[in-house]
Amino acid sequence: MKPKYQIILEEIRSEILSGTYNVGEQIPTESALQDKYNVSRQTVRKAILELANEGFLRSEKGSGTYVSNQYLTKAGGNTNNRTIGVITTYISDYIFPSIIRGIEGRLNEDNYSLLLASTNNDVAQEKKALEMMLSYGVDGLIVEPTKSNLYNPNIAYYLSFKEQNVPFIMINAYYEELEVPFFCLDDVQSSYLATQELIAMGHTQIGIIAKMDDLQGKYRMKGYIKALGEAKLRFHPEQVLSFNTETKQGLPANLEQFLTANRESLTAIVCYNDEVGLEVVQACKRMNISIPDELSLIGQDNSYIAKNAGIKLTTLTHPQEQMGRDAADWVIKKLQGKKDLRNSNYYQPVLITGETVKELD
Repeated sequence: MKPKYQIILEEIRSEILSGTYNVGEQIPTESALQDKYNVSRQTVRKAILELANEGFLRSEKGSGTYVSNQYLTKAGGNTNNRTIGVITTYISDYIFPSIIRGIEGRLNEDNYSLLLASTNNDVAQEKKALEMMLSYGVDGLIVEPTKSNLYNPNIAYYLSFKEQNVPFIMINAYYEELEVPFFCLDDVQSSYLATQELIAMGHTQIGIIAKMDDLQGKYRMKGYIKALGEAKLRFHPEQVLSFNTETKQGLPANLEQFLTANRESLTAIVCYNDEVGLEVVQACKRMNISIPDELSLIGQDNSYIAKNAGIKLTTLTHPQEQMGRDAADWVIKKLQGKKDLRNSNYYQPVLITGETVKELD
């Protein structure tokens, strides 16, 4: 359990970084903080002293305690430390190493260093990552948003970056409630092309598996529905399997239930991504369902999984390294004062034929 002074310290620091308290503003008195946290004056003073040492507060004798921005100088901020922050949902698997490689390659060309954090698609971890970036005083920021299809409680931190004129751009998705530059795959088009391909191969009973707490899932669902509508095929709710970050661990069991329930009707599935496509391959192996003879599959993102899964997935391209490079280039050019930069970009996916789709007779 954290010491009480640490809880006070962290809450006040968060309020400063998120802009609840502005530079030069007086924080509540020691006695007010005592009452709020039900602690001794000594505990409050310990928290204030540590925050003052870190450069977040300054005390004026006989006047009170005020918010300071000296923490930026202590961290090397406001001295052009040539560091770009990068926050992604994950770091070490799937397409993320390629994206980070693209960012790093471009930053190295202009002698910028990279400060990396991941959120595991958890808003509490995103908050910590944003506080770290603000405390450090990064010159710019590249962010893959966390649970981008849900309300985000960390919007105030992004507004703090804006107020401090720290340029930032989002990749893979963005927060719809925030005016922010973004570089994304055209996720609607990706699922649309996947569904269209299956329809062209004679499939009419096509399911989808989609992750619905991220914007990519919402848009990939939209592309699937669009393609069905254009082909005048009926949308069947029972042929949709949705999951989110928390329920992903239970996906293998849910998949088997889904496949069992739809075994007589379903001939093809559009998968949220290649990772889910591989989960379906494994479930089909356990259930003795032959791919593609009994069930056709299309993944998305053209990850290394699509190429090295024992069976080569039919999939759609994702810009990966190029997206990372372009995002880093945007931040660098923004810092150089370049005008008329493109504030949004949708990369167009291309179908890559594999071994998991079969034409129906």
